[in-house]
Amino acid sequence: MGISERKERQRAELREQILRVARDMVVKEGFSALSMRKLAEAVEYAPATLYLHFENREAIARELCVRGFGELLGALEPGSAVAEPLERLSVMGAAYVRFGLEHPETYRLIFMEDPRLSTELFQGDSDGAGPRAFGLLARVFEDLKSGGRLAAEADPGRLAEALWAGLHGIVSLKLTCAAFQTSAEELRETLTETLVHGLPGLKPAAR
Repeated sequence: MGISERKERQRAELREQILRVARDMVVKEGFSALSMRKLAEAVEYAPATLYLHFENREAIARELCVRGFGELLGALEPGSAVAEPLERLSVMGAAYVRFGLEHPETYRLIFMEDPRLSTELFQGDSDGAGPRAFGLLARVFEDLKSGGRLAAEADPGRLAEALWAGLHGIVSLKLTCAAFQTSAEELRETLTETLVHGLPGLKPAAR
């Protein structure tokens, strides 16, 4: 290995170390605790060294969120291969909830710390992991509509947002208030069934 290759490898290793320590810091203390000075102390390098790898604190926080959304996308992608839309909806919904509960630190990082970061990633590059993850859910409803199984006026994007809101609610509820007795999977099944079929046994209001 030449000198230039060795230096590049060392640079990449230090960058990963910075991100790893930053993630641990955010998970334990929140984004507000993240600062270049504290991070430099933790990795035992001068602050100026950190600026060779990241422009500022926000750049580090953004990279952490980008990676978190990538992990979420990776969790949803296997289910997106299911051909039947309603079965796909169930499989991906279960994968979403499972991801949030099995990786609470990552989930909190991308959705429950600094809303500016997740908002930026969703409004930015449409090829980013966040928009792509949403696109997988939206495609379920697009396929239902194109197959004549939804009303012509149905909005696949809005339905996908409603589904995501419900799934996020289940995960955040379980992460912040474990006292609710119904399991996350049972809640997810009820959410999906209600979204698809409506309230069970609902009768018209008496007149």
